[in-house]
Amino acid sequence: MEQAGEALGTQEISEFIIIPSDYISTGIIKRYTLKKEAQTHPATEVYIKSFLTASLLIEKVPPDIITLIVSPLNLEVSRITEQGEIAIEKSNVGNVIIPAIFSLLLSLALMFGATSLISGLGEEKESRLIEVLFSSVSIRQLLIGKILALGIAGLLQVLVWLISAPLILKLASSSFDGFMSSIQLPVNFLILGIIYFVLGYMLFAVLSIGIGAISSSAREGSQLSMFYVMFGFVPLWFSSLLMAFPNSSIWVFMSIFPITAPVQTMLRLGVSDIPAWQILTSIGVMVISITLGLILSIKIFRMHMLMHGKRPGIAELRLNLKNA
Repeated sequence: MEQAGEALGTQEISEFIIIPSDYISTGIIKRYTLKKEAQTHPATEVYIKSFLTASLLIEKVPPDIITLIVSPLNLEVSRITEQGEIAIEKSNVGNVIIPAIFSLLLSLALMFGATSLISGLGEEKESRLIEVLFSSVSIRQLLIGKILALGIAGLLQVLVWLISAPLILKLASSSFDGFMSSIQLPVNFLILGIIYFVLGYMLFAVLSIGIGAISSSAREGSQLSMFYVMFGFVPLWFSSLLMAFPNSSIWVFMSIFPITAPVQTMLRLGVSDIPAWQILTSIGVMVISITLGLILSIKIFRMHMLMHGKRPGIAELRLNLKNA
């Protein structure tokens, strides 16, 4: 006890446990630690219980039985298909890693696309170049052209990622003892990856158009865009919870909510199957949001793009949209 206390005082150890001689009759264990804790961490309690259980049984029960008593559960889960057969799935961990990486790249692509569009509009507004463009094309043509130009460039980038993924996995398998080669990317993941990128980019683009129109400068527009751009990263922040509870109602909501839908759906595809109605609903909501957002953004753009040095307030925006 004294030696342990001295070691604890000099911080050679962080804690120690005393098993009193009357433990069998009292069941009391004394734990001493340097940390200030409201209660013992559950993991520490598990270790102590496992040690005590093994010590109490060691002279009465065979070692293999003690192992089962201390750790009685080693659960293997198999998925049953709609045809009633056991699905053969390899490298579940790997099948989660690839969608997670793709979701991260998708978030970054949407963020850079949105900020690039806002910066371009802000610079054209500050240099009065936008006024020259208005003399050659209509507002609708200008905005749709900007969306399509950056959208096509981003789509080509995503296609490169998707097409190169099998090749990268094949090359990487030699370095990970075949682990990477067992990863299987489902066809619906590739198709939905393209669909959600296109929809996600168009949604972020129409939001960026509205923000770019009311911003007095490119810098101000980039700052305002962070309010919705950061929402695209929310699914990544809670990805560990997603793996533990893949079918929670909050994930279903985030798969349908337009701003988080692209990244959230890609993450869920790597963890579990998503019902067709959720995917169709998600895509439908995004299409409606893009359509309404484009209409409103064009109106805002038409009313405020030529304004310099002043950003309209919410009340002014509401009044102008009502009278438009």
